[in-house]
Amino acid sequence: MSTRLEVRKTYKLFIGGAFPRSESGRTYEVLDAKGGFLANAALGSRKDARDAVKAARAAQPGWAGATAYNRGQVLYRVAELLEGRRDQFVAEVAAGEGLRAKDAEAVVSAAVDRWVWYAGWTDKVAQVAGSANPVAGPYFNLSVPEPTGVVGIVAPQRSSLLGLVSVLAPVLVTGNTAVVLSSTDRPLPAITLSEVLATSDLPKGVVNILTGRVAEVAPHLVGHMDVNAVDLTGTVDAAGVAWADLEAIAADTVKRVVRPPAGDAEPDWTRAPDGPRRILAFTETKTVWHPKGA
Repeated sequence: MSTRLEVRKTYKLFIGGAFPRSESGRTYEVLDAKGGFLANAALGSRKDARDAVKAARAAQPGWAGATAYNRGQVLYRVAELLEGRRDQFVAEVAAGEGLRAKDAEAVVSAAVDRWVWYAGWTDKVAQVAGSANPVAGPYFNLSVPEPTGVVGIVAPQRSSLLGLVSVLAPVLVTGNTAVVLSSTDRPLPAITLSEVLATSDLPKGVVNILTGRVAEVAPHLVGHMDVNAVDLTGTVDAAGVAWADLEAIAADTVKRVVRPPAGDAEPDWTRAPDGPRRILAFTETKTVWHPKGA
């Protein structure tokens, strides 16, 4: 009886709803927690980051222009598909993070639940963060949160799925689009998430996912002039790059920056979110005046 050879996978990037190879043609080996081979992943480059930002910018007006209710429906559909592929996510989280199957199942369940939780905020965040302001005159004065634009995200390096969901989902709630640089050593859950997004109702370009080395790609993503805000939470354990250096790069183009927590440690992603704080970190407040009727 012949021995079947394993089909070794070489994964691609996710840009503009498509799955291109890195423009450099480079790949790198993804290993499990014990050093065993899992797959090959594309080694993203500066050019790939630029292409991803271009796709995110093109998609942003349409995503922001959708109704809050529609965005909630779309994001909930993503959660449905996440649930449908939970066995694959469990296997990838267990292999990459060195967890027992039971613990990996708990992580995946928490990630799906968190995506649902953020999906529910789409048509509620304006009521929480908006206001009708008292003014001296016959006017309505209303303040409402609006999306910042294109957000660059350095995904958590250790928590390859729950951490990823915890930083990506809140960015999408109000109409931002995202370019995500996945965990370097544990990219498979991010890659599988890209396959989920490609088969969901999410418009192409709303989320773009790059794999590769944080030290190589992050400075170009953070410094890109068409990126409006960045989340650097995932730089805590990234080899060869410090979040403070990336924050300095972001300052050149006056970007909003979400820093890692105090102590230079990844947050405990199993803790419940602190209300809509992460959502509001990527919003701007728009205030309008309107005359009252007679």
